[in-house]
Amino acid sequence: MTSMWEAAVEAQIRSAQERGEFDNLPGAGKPIPGRNLPYDESWWIKSFLEREKLPGDLLLPTPLQLRRRIERLPDEVRDLPTEEAVRALCALLNTEVLAWLRTPTGPRVVVRPVNVDEVVRRWREDRQARAAAAVSPARLPATDRTPRRDWRPWRRRRAA
Repeated sequence: MTSMWEAAVEAQIRSAQERGEFDNLPGAGKPIPGRNLPYDESWWIKSFLEREKLPGDLLLPTPLQLRRRIERLPDEVRDLPTEEAVRALCALLNTEVLAWLRTPTGPRVVVRPVNVDEVVRRWREDRQARAAAAVSPARLPATDRTPRRDWRPWRRRRAA
C-alpha cells in the first residue's frame, strides 16, 4: 500500500519538475536562514513579526507598552497641527492608562497618566523653536543682504 502511495507522489513530483514548476522559486540556491543558530522556541513569532514588518512592542505586556507610548509621546505630538489634537491624543492615552490601572495585569510597573498641560507646553515650545529656526534670509532686512550683480548685459547698455 505504501509503495503505491509513494509511487503516485513521486510521479506527481516528476511531472511537476518536467513542467518547470520548481524553477525560479524564491530562496533557491540560498542557505536556509538560521540553520547554524541555536534553537529558539519563539522563532516563528520573530519570523512572523519580521516578515509582516510589525513592531516587537506588540509582544510586551500592557504596562510596558503604555510606558513606551508615554516615552514616545513628544515625538508623536510634534507634527500635530493644533493644540486640540495634542490634547485629544493625550486624553486617549490617559484613558488607556486609567483602564489598565483599574484592572492591572502583567508585571508590576509604575505607570502614571500623562500631564496634558505639560505635554501641551512642550509642544508649544517645540513649535516656537522650529518657527524661529525656519526664518529664512529672504525675511531679513534688505540692508543685511549683499547686493546682487546684474547679470543681464542689455540692462547695462541701456543705462549708459
